[in-house]
Amino acid sequence: MEYTAQIIKILKKKYPDAKIALNFGNLFQLLVAVVLSAQCTDVRVNKITPALFRRFPDVRAFSMAKIGDLEKMIYSTGFYKNKAKNIKAAAEKIVKDFGEKLPDNMKNLLSLPGIARKSANVILETGFGKVEGITVDTHVCRVSGMLGLVDKKLSKSKNALKIEQILMEKVPRVDWGIFPHLLIFHGRQICVARRPKCEICPLNKICPSASA
Repeated sequence: MEYTAQIIKILKKKYPDAKIALNFGNLFQLLVAVVLSAQCTDVRVNKITPALFRRFPDVRAFSMAKIGDLEKMIYSTGFYKNKAKNIKAAAEKIVKDFGEKLPDNMKNLLSLPGIARKSANVILETGFGKVEGITVDTHVCRVSGMLGLVDKKLSKSKNALKIEQILMEKVPRVDWGIFPHLLIFHGRQICVARRPKCEICPLNKICPSASA
């Protein structure tokens, strides 16, 4: 854990403002943005959500939306048919089963269409300040492998659940919330997939991949 603590200390200094990049105005809008961000960049999601949220400002509006209208508005985020179906179905379930309030626990969030553990972790941490695990996206998969926190073969397999279990053992619980944001920022700015910028990386003296 000493090595992990070093990584976290260095990255906190490098990225003091590390946080979610998605824009939203209420809790259900957060869920929508998270669903849209799957296989899509946050930048692209933030371009389409202002108009989307003006048209459908809350969970009840989304529950009553026509699928075709949703599909047109989110088309550029990819996988738009499945995303539109899940967003509407999630809205309908929240209205019907949860009194129009987004659930604030893992079990109920996972009961919503389109919400898996990664998305639930993001929603809990960002929307409710609750940390029940470590969010594992493609950046966290890759960078944790580069840093030797998980086996590189495992990181390439993108087995998010297994990677999360390993990271939860190595990362101090107090840092479970900030840790994925630090790795995401680092993965976007320095430890980029195509060619990591090891020469300017603040972790290059301790990272096992720096001279590889």
